[in-house]
Amino acid sequence: MESWLKISWVLCIFGFLRELRPSEPYHAEILMGEWYHVTQDEVNRSVYPVGTYAYLALLIFVFLITDLLRYKPVIIANAITGICIWGTLIWTSTLRGLQVVEVFYGFYQAAEVAYYSYIYAKVDKQYYPRVTSHTRAAMFVGKLVAGLLAQLVIGMQWMNYKQLFYISVSSQVVALLWAFGLPKVEKSLYFHNKTEAIKGDTKPDDGGLEKGSDQGKPEEIKPKTSSNPSEKIPAWQLLWSHFRSAYTNTLVVQWSLWYAISLAGFLQITTYMQVVWKSFENEPTIAWNGAVDVALTLLSAVFALLAGYFHAGRLSTRSSLLSMALLSILEGGCVLLSCWTANIYLSYLGYVLYGGLFAFTITVASSELASSLLEDSFALVFGFNTFVGLILQCILTFAVVSEKANLNLDVFQQFTVYAFYFIVIGVVYFIVVALQYILSCSKSSKQIQEGN
Repeated sequence: MESWLKISWVLCIFGFLRELRPSEPYHAEILMGEWYHVTQDEVNRSVYPVGTYAYLALLIFVFLITDLLRYKPVIIANAITGICIWGTLIWTSTLRGLQVVEVFYGFYQAAEVAYYSYIYAKVDKQYYPRVTSHTRAAMFVGKLVAGLLAQLVIGMQWMNYKQLFYISVSSQVVALLWAFGLPKVEKSLYFHNKTEAIKGDTKPDDGGLEKGSDQGKPEEIKPKTSSNPSEKIPAWQLLWSHFRSAYTNTLVVQWSLWYAISLAGFLQITTYMQVVWKSFENEPTIAWNGAVDVALTLLSAVFALLAGYFHAGRLSTRSSLLSMALLSILEGGCVLLSCWTANIYLSYLGYVLYGGLFAFTITVASSELASSLLEDSFALVFGFNTFVGLILQCILTFAVVSEKANLNLDVFQQFTVYAFYFIVIGVVYFIVVALQYILSCSKSSKQIQEGN
């Protein structure tokens, strides 16, 4: 077996073990059960928001220390944090204890960047597409198995909901032991780079909308001629160079904005969806959250593949944005189905359909972004876009969930807001793309008349 494939498999096994957390589909069910001294409203307004704020506060810090420490230590720390999270959930029962757990969970989520970026420091660029698919697939498979295991254990009444934490913490222990076997990374992109010096200036593009030309593509950073071909570039200089090159590109800005806005809504919906199901009057005796997670994972994987085969590279940027606008409206409709119905099974259906549509749109947005970027700035740009998405999620949390906003919305009303969030985004993008098309046609017609 080739060395790059061995490294990929070793990392993917860690990713699988990390996601093998059967307690996740029933997390809200457990917190609102007999084992904790908290109410549903406290879970909704005082527990989950802490994780959102912690994730935002730690993301940039974790991104920088991941590069500084060269990935592996952060992956190990991620597994240790997982043990702390699900180990603490086994014995704590207070609101304060759950809030502390949410702070750790913020780091746990932020540290995913080490898992996703480790492989790029260990294999040649020619293998990037394949190892990217491997690492994503490993997470999907882990989540899929976790959902199946959770539904089987609960359905057969082999364990109660809280006992699922024992399986989750055990998988994190095994993941930690496995992480120590990851090969050490000798270099990183920013703090441990050895490459040729770069120019300080790059030219922004003119923001062309159609593919098939060089418009909208970032100008590649050219190395200076240097007597020392292995000169070390200051981390801040390389960071700023990549950041400026990316965000002076209109296409990158357009797709980054879409990515961040869509991600914010997705994180909010997946965080609070279980609270909605717990609020249904006709809640089934056996919750089907595990089966729903399985269906969502499978549909997301299929839709992500469809996005790669049927969309990427085949449409102009304007057509891509138009399709994203229409799909965003459909996403809003699915969220409305999940919160406006009185039947919990229709709510399950709406959530699964929303997850599939989101997987399609986020894959398209990621592909469009990647095609407009300098190769080595992927991690920086996607990390920054995630940071912006988390800022938007925090705004949503404060405005819709927090008691300080004084809206006093119940969980169904909160999800109605999230649904119209997607619908309004879709309508706005549709109007913008339509206006761009009209202006483009008008300009072309004027040029033809002047030419005659």
